[in-house]
Amino acid sequence: MSRVLFVVPPLAGHVHPLVGVAAVAGERGHEVAWVGPCPVVRDLVGGRVYPAGSTAWRRPGGLRAFAALRFLWAGFLVPLADAMVPGVRAAVADFDPDVVVVDQQAFAGALVAQEVGLPWVTSASTSAELADPLAGMPRVAAWVREQQRGLRVRHGVEGDDDLRFSPYSVVVFSTVELAGEPVVAVADPRYVGPSLAARRPVEFPWARLRPDTPVVLVTLGTTNSEAGGRFLAECALALGDFPAVQGVVVDPGGCLAASGDVVVVASAPVLDLLPLTAAVICHGGHNTVCETLAHGVPLVVAPIRDDQPALADQVVAAGAGLRLRFDHARAEDITAALRTVLTDPAFTRGATRVRTSFHQAGGAHAVVSRLEDLIAPSR
Repeated sequence: MSRVLFVVPPLAGHVHPLVGVAAVAGERGHEVAWVGPCPVVRDLVGGRVYPAGSTAWRRPGGLRAFAALRFLWAGFLVPLADAMVPGVRAAVADFDPDVVVVDQQAFAGALVAQEVGLPWVTSASTSAELADPLAGMPRVAAWVREQQRGLRVRHGVEGDDDLRFSPYSVVVFSTVELAGEPVVAVADPRYVGPSLAARRPVEFPWARLRPDTPVVLVTLGTTNSEAGGRFLAECALALGDFPAVQGVVVDPGGCLAASGDVVVVASAPVLDLLPLTAAVICHGGHNTVCETLAHGVPLVVAPIRDDQPALADQVVAAGAGLRLRFDHARAEDITAALRTVLTDPAFTRGATRVRTSFHQAGGAHAVVSRLEDLIAPSR
């Protein structure tokens, strides 16, 4: 039996794909543990969890472009790594893993794995970084490298390679059919498709869904409730123009009041709803996009920031949906885009092509097989 340690940030979208990987690892006889900020990580994964770092961060509203990138690095990723390093070191010392799986935004895992000489794999919960989004912005790219250099200096870990990409392997929870070939030169990229695992039950008013009526699901993920009130309200208005479908709007911030036939909930069992869904309107979060396409469902994507514009472009390029401007889309724009993806079979065909590639990619089993390849020479 080998030991696998997962190092993750306090972000559900980054943790969920690895829950499926951990489950398969356990089924194949490996011992699994996690390390990350608690109680968030403990609530998401259960099992053996070592605390590391803090969840005391909050993104200011209205950040876009470089301001959003600067906050992501200087206001979140780097402080998170600084805070997590002691806990990750303690976890490695106590659990003594054979291999470490490091989320691409949990730099502490990469630092400690390099420090002690453990093989480690990057979990690329989003494929956007492999498209080299900073290629046309050399000063910004240099600033990002400097942020990583500062981390190494503060924690006494030598090297100058990019902490986002393991020199052993980078596991990407997508496929080339959606994400395209990697632009960044990384070691052994493995495109495995989404890793879908059962999640904790979420209360949902199933009785409010009309029988035999397809659903249109609207969700902006778990971290965009404050920014999304206006957009969610416009979506609710647009859904009133489609009597042949029933809208479900996920509104964790409580911005909307229930109205007519549209079901408004604070959270939803997305994986349970998707088999009933004809289209999804979302922000372009990687998990939402991939979970939707794994069910062959087309999308209307209104990206907000970070990797979301790149994901929206991937959806459009794959012929699996349309893109809207988040800050400017009105009900009539949403209505037009939704009508198009619901009535033009080309979008369902595009979503189906991506779904087929996902099913062939191997998912969590492919990830565990790669981990076993790394473990074998070291045992």
